[in-house]
Amino acid sequence: MSLPQAPAPTVRDADEILVGFTRALRAAGVPVTQDRTHGYLTAVSLVGLHDHRATYDAGRATLCASPEDLVRYDDVHAAYFNAAEGLPRERRGSAMTPSFTDLPLADDAGDEGDGPTDDEAVRARASDADLLRERDVAGLSVAERQRLNALLGGLRPRWPVRRVARHDPWRRGRIDASRTLRASLRRMGEPAEVEWRRRSRRPRRALLLLDVSGSMSGYAEVLLRLAHRMSQAMAAQGGRVETFTVGTRLTRVTRSLDLHDVERAIVAAGREIPDWSGGTRLGETMERFMSRSGQRGAARGAVVVVFSDGWERGDTAVLAEQMRRLHGMAHRVVWVNPHRGKIGYEPVQQGMIAVLPFVDDFVAGHSLATYSELIEVIARA
Repeated sequence: MSLPQAPAPTVRDADEILVGFTRALRAAGVPVTQDRTHGYLTAVSLVGLHDHRATYDAGRATLCASPEDLVRYDDVHAAYFNAAEGLPRERRGSAMTPSFTDLPLADDAGDEGDGPTDDEAVRARASDADLLRERDVAGLSVAERQRLNALLGGLRPRWPVRRVARHDPWRRGRIDASRTLRASLRRMGEPAEVEWRRRSRRPRRALLLLDVSGSMSGYAEVLLRLAHRMSQAMAAQGGRVETFTVGTRLTRVTRSLDLHDVERAIVAAGREIPDWSGGTRLGETMERFMSRSGQRGAARGAVVVVFSDGWERGDTAVLAEQMRRLHGMAHRVVWVNPHRGKIGYEPVQQGMIAVLPFVDDFVAGHSLATYSELIEVIARA
C-alpha cells in the first residue's frame, strides 16, 4: 500500500509576495500608498532579489516615512519573511516540503549560514484574499472573478455629507435658545437644562460616469458591480447615486442598478447599454450629458466620479471644454484610471492631458485595493 504523497507547495511570483508584504505593513499601521508600493517594487527590481540586505534597505527607504514606521517595518519584515533579513529561505534536511501555509516562523539555527540561491522559489506567508486585492481585475480568471465579486459585496462605502440650513439637536455646538426657553416654560420659569444644536447634514449628491468602450472592456463589468454596491450603500444612507455609461453613446443605468440583486442588476444594465466594447467619443458624450442632464441638477454640487482610461478618438478640445463646465458645476471631480496604478504609467494620452487640469483627484482603479482607496477619497470629498 503506497503512502499518500505530500501536496506540492504553492509557488508565488516575487511581485505577489512583495505586494503582500506592503499589505501587511498597511495592516500594521504603516501608511503605505500605491505610489510607495510601486517605488518599492521598482527599487527591489533594481537591487535584485538575491541581495537580501539591499531588498531590506529598499523597503525602509521607500515604504517608511517616520521613525515609528521604521520600528513597525522591522517587526513586520521579520515576521512576514520568516527571517531577520532578506527573503524567506527553504528549510533543509526535511523529509517533506512544507506547504504554502505551513512555512516555519523562523529558520533552524543550523541554516543561518545558507543563503538562498538565485533559482530558489520566493515563498512567504500571505492570504490569497490579500493577494487578490492587489491583482489587476482585467487579468483574473473566472474563478478569481467570482471571488472578487464576493469581496466587492463586502465594501462599505461612506458617502460625503453636506451641511444644510436646518439644525438638529446635538450634544454640543451652539445653544438652541428656542428649545431651552420652551423647556424652561414647561418648568414654570425654573432654569432648565441648556439645549444644543448643530447644522443638519445630508448625503451629498453623487454621479458616476463609466467608460464602457473597447479599451475599458476588461474593467466594465467590475465597474458596474462597484457602481451597484455604491448605489445600494447610498440608498441605505438616504441618498441616491446617478449612474451613466459613456462610450459612443450616453446611457442612464440608474434604474437598473437600483435592483437589489446584483446579478439581475448587471444583466438589466447590460441590456440597456448599446455601445458596450465599442468606440470612444468622450467629448461628444460628455457634451450630450452636460446639455441634457448636467445642467438639470445631476452634476450640480455633486461628487462626480469618472471611470475611464482617457483614450479619445474625437476632438480633445471638446472634451476639455466639457470637463471645464463640469468642474465649475460639480462639488468635486474624481477621475479613476485603471492604468494609473501600474508601474511606468504616465498620463500621455491626449484625452488625459486635456482633462487633468479640471480634475481634483486622479486615482488608480485597477484592483480591489484601489477601489477601497477610492471609497475613502469619495468619503472625504
